Amino acid sequence: MPGFELFGAEERKEVNDVLETGILMRYGFDGPRKGIWKAQELEKAITETFGCQYAQLTSSGTAALTTAMVALGIGAGDEVIMPAFTFVASFEAVLSVGAIPVLVDVDDTLTLNPDAVKNAITPKTKCVMPVHMCGSMADLDALSAICHANNLILLEDACQSIGGTYKGKALGTIGHAGTFSFDFVKMITCAEGGVVMTNNKDVYTKADGYTDHGHDHLGVDRGADLHPFIGYNFRISELHAAVGLAQIKKLNIFLELQKKNNKALRAYLEQIPEVSFRRVPEGGEDSCSFLSWFLPTADQTQAVVNEMKAQGILAGNFYWFANNWHYISKWDHLKNATTLSRISAEQEAALTKLQSTVFADSDAIMSRCISTAISLVWTEEQIQEKGTKMIAVINKVLGK
Repeated sequence: MPGFELFGAEERKEVNDVLETGILMRYGFDGPRKGIWKAQELEKAITETFGCQYAQLTSSGTAALTTAMVALGIGAGDEVIMPAFTFVASFEAVLSVGAIPVLVDVDDTLTLNPDAVKNAITPKTKCVMPVHMCGSMADLDALSAICHANNLILLEDACQSIGGTYKGKALGTIGHAGTFSFDFVKMITCAEGGVVMTNNKDVYTKADGYTDHGHDHLGVDRGADLHPFIGYNFRISELHAAVGLAQIKKLNIFLELQKKNNKALRAYLEQIPEVSFRRVPEGGEDSCSFLSWFLPTADQTQAVVNEMKAQGILAGNFYWFANNWHYISKWDHLKNATTLSRISAEQEAALTKLQSTVFADSDAIMSRCISTAISLVWTEEQIQEKGTKMIAVINKVLGK
């Protein structure tokens, strides 16, 4: 799955280009940097690779989500509909701009259930934020139609699905804006980093300034910049951008290996009739970073997880239902509104309401789901060994 598995000479070369100039910051110092602008190069490569008009790099995927929301005009008191299965960064970003996360059920795509989205819309709803988890996507046609009918913003959190596509378009480029994360375990890594992608020039201009203290970047040097609005420091460094620049040039290789290894491992699990797989919406192409599969019951799934752990083969297999970072059932700090500084009364009320909110549909899905991370460097022998052991564990639990 992660690009760091194939880290090599290409990344070292791009980083050394920066080190030789000594200019690690993405802005300014035009003379000493000797024409080396890695962040600019990476942004251009992102637009060309994924087919969006504009890309603004940030210091993280979380910063990218926060920046996108601000640039789209999402703020205090606005409700953002999002899934109960995601990474904590999704709701952290919503809270950071003063908005209110409204969590709803997922379906067998492991992403937003369109019917649940419809039922959650109120006069305060400003945005629908699908999170394309584990390499695959939400039903973007259905969600786009909902947003269009209700005059809502569609913001794609595609941080976990770099390389996935929907009807020929890259995930993250279909909504009003979209984001990627380039942290250490993503398909493309910068070590830390993220990007806001959009086809709207105004959204891009706001994102560009917001990530650099509100600088308009229109002066001949940083000292000549004006500040049309207040911003923050969400800049990426040239060193991080350099790593990403090498990685994006290898993306097609990463995807080819990932899809091959995913298909090979899936062939083993397909031998068991009781095992089913996540649904990919029609017209979608999974990036294949995970193989997500289901057993008939929650008890059987938990038993498989326990047996894998007992046999020492659980590594790389994720039972999200009991995962501290990815599912609502374990987010006590969110439901208890546990923060280090005061949040608005409206935010606090919405969060504490989650304590009594039932996510029965999501529980029924997530309690039966295991996601297996796909390595880029598995050999055929390793896939055979892994698949054979997984089959044996599942059959043991099923009493075969």
